Amino acid sequence: MTSPSRVVVAMSGGVDSSVAAALLQQQGYEVIGVMLRLWSEKDREAFNRCCTPEAMNIARRVCDLLGIPFYVLDARQAFYDVVVQCFFNGYTQGITPNPCLLCNQSIRWGFLLERALAMGAAYLATGHYAHLRLSPEGNVQLLRSVDREKDQSYVLSMLNQEQLSRTLLPIGKYKKPEVRQLAHDVHLPVAERKDSQDLCFLGEEDYRAFLLRHHPNSVKPGPIINTQGEILGEHRGLALYTIGQRKGLRIPARHPLYVLEKLPASNTLVVGGSHEMGRDELTAGAVNWIAGTPPDPPLRASIKIRYRATEVSGTITPVDSQRVQVHLDEPLRDITPGQAAVFYNEELCLGGGLIE
Repeated sequence: MTSPSRVVVAMSGGVDSSVAAALLQQQGYEVIGVMLRLWSEKDREAFNRCCTPEAMNIARRVCDLLGIPFYVLDARQAFYDVVVQCFFNGYTQGITPNPCLLCNQSIRWGFLLERALAMGAAYLATGHYAHLRLSPEGNVQLLRSVDREKDQSYVLSMLNQEQLSRTLLPIGKYKKPEVRQLAHDVHLPVAERKDSQDLCFLGEEDYRAFLLRHHPNSVKPGPIINTQGEILGEHRGLALYTIGQRKGLRIPARHPLYVLEKLPASNTLVVGGSHEMGRDELTAGAVNWIAGTPPDPPLRASIKIRYRATEVSGTITPVDSQRVQVHLDEPLRDITPGQAAVFYNEELCLGGGLIE
């Protein structure tokens, strides 16, 4: 039976999720700490950024100090099938996938949320830096964190109303130093624990080595051409290059060359000079509008093409029910298929889609 005061907190062993659990307990919720055991390579479990044995022990200790239950759920197969396979498939198809988007959408707010509800919880809470509010129409709105340096609304942009209505984001109105101070105030052992910045299943390893080890067939040599179609050399495999990359092309040239485009159909890498970089248009598919329906077109918004990218203003025009055309007010150099284009109206995150 669902309890309106019961909440499952996704624990990571870090300061953010630990403080989220402490804040909810202080607010009178019945808190349950849960950590997901995610897939990692055999014999490399200690390098997984999300659920190392050390992180599990710390999360368990935090829950003991707070006096709340702690459980570990095995999500290894689901994570591998959804997130890791998408990572492989993306690079095989010549795009640069963002596994964090899919993990949040399908694993945290899919696998974990389903199990939280089965445990009788009314909500799933995380330590993400963003916050929620109800609109006058009763929709749940996703807003940026007050700590703009830590804001994570970008990676939550694919969540829908059903998921957000079951979500609590307790630390979204705090800045990082305040969160660390809150951890000190309640004597949590994670107050100064370092933040993780890497993909959880890669750790500090370069993704190229991971791909070569697991999917060598996805890395096939092919031609490097310029924008006039002239062959300049041979690449080692499209998956090993990113848009905007300069180093590692191994092409003698009078001026620096950069990766402009990857053409999977012909296994071709297109390069050019810095003056040829930058586009002011993109198409995004699999678009998610957080409100449930798209705003009236044409929509003026701020657009962010990567988690750490500087956003620019632009106009968004629907192509069909799931695709939009985006015209940017100024060109951006690193528009990369597979990454998300996320749309904002000041502090409000409107949603986003995958760059095609």
